[in-house]
Amino acid sequence: MDATERPSPSPSERGTAGATAPSPEAAPGSPPDVAAAPAGTAVAPPTSGPLARHGIGSHGGHASATGGPGSEAEAVVVHRPGYPARRLEPVPGVGIERSDLPDGVLAKEAADHLRVWALLPSGASEETSDLARLRDLVADAGARLWVDLSNATHALVAEVADALGLHPLVAEDIAERGQRPKLEITGDEAHIVVYAIAYGDRLETTEIDMVLAREYLLTSHGTGWDPLETHHLRLGATPLLARGSDYLAWALIDSLVDSYYPIFDGIGVEIDGLEDQILATADREALGRLLDVKRSLVDVRHVISPMREVFNQLTNRELGLVQPETILYFRDVYDHIIRLSDELDSYRELASGVLDVYLTTVNNNLSNIMKRLTGVTVILAGVAAVGGIFGMSEAGAALEGGEHSGFWLVTLAIVLGAATVAVVLRRIDWI
Repeated sequence: MDATERPSPSPSERGTAGATAPSPEAAPGSPPDVAAAPAGTAVAPPTSGPLARHGIGSHGGHASATGGPGSEAEAVVVHRPGYPARRLEPVPGVGIERSDLPDGVLAKEAADHLRVWALLPSGASEETSDLARLRDLVADAGARLWVDLSNATHALVAEVADALGLHPLVAEDIAERGQRPKLEITGDEAHIVVYAIAYGDRLETTEIDMVLAREYLLTSHGTGWDPLETHHLRLGATPLLARGSDYLAWALIDSLVDSYYPIFDGIGVEIDGLEDQILATADREALGRLLDVKRSLVDVRHVISPMREVFNQLTNRELGLVQPETILYFRDVYDHIIRLSDELDSYRELASGVLDVYLTTVNNNLSNIMKRLTGVTVILAGVAAVGGIFGMSEAGAALEGGEHSGFWLVTLAIVLGAATVAVVLRRIDWI
């Protein structure tokens, strides 16, 4: 294959333009294309040989120009704001491996779980779900892309990561999920993890992974969140892509954060209702629901609190992936997150206060029960004390009419005394 007929380099190959090209006199066993490539020319991955169908984890997403037996893949510098930069050396077996599924199976998965929106240099827009077309669009240096994965399988994530040239650790995080909200910069991409939340009988969260680069935005999420429902996208993705992939990322995140407000309002209303219910009747059902709310607040805290640091880093002017004019928009989201964090702290204090009210109400009810039992004891003790003087020997004579009038006078006095004590205790709310 002549050098002029080779496909355009991928993002990872464009980022290694200064890599040393193989000499025409290649080592024995090298693929023909690698051996024939002139100096300074980026080499596309071969379709056969030792580098074909490579794993994402073992070659860093793409075969480099220096790839081959005995060579080392280029390391990627990872920088997480606030932490020292470190080099990630590609290690065989790290990350997720590309699948050997037939192309037809991958094409079917892509049709169901992959959506790609592209703004071409000519100004035309395009939407596709074809993996081969995605690779062509990535190769177009002037195209801006939004790649969306919905509930994608590991195989599809690996193929898309390979097409975009993602580092294997980023691809692995996207495929495995379970990440906390974070911002991590790997090479020329920023991996952002945020969460969508829904609140019904219990809190449900959906992880959303975003990979922001200058020429594309990748989003990967479950079925619990649909980016097309974002109010910023009512006119489509093309107007947002025209302003940059960072602006599109802001639009999605801004809509996501706005969706938190109704959920917070609902939690606040439920806490107020539980407080009224517990003051009226401190039953187990109210306690169970209150504990569910407290657990939901803890889960929300795990989502909201780390996001403050994420957006604080995104508004840092040293982050070259966000345009200066877009930083202002991310600052607005940062202000919203701070406000939500303050409300969350208030709700947690209210929920703890309602739990204290419940415990106090239970103790008060117990005190009332003890007072009533004490009142009954006072009444019965008086009756028992007077009745014990006569003993049960008088019962037979009383039933036979052999008792004198004194017995009946004492009995009447006992009954009147008990009734008087009962009335007094009732007035002081002891019985």
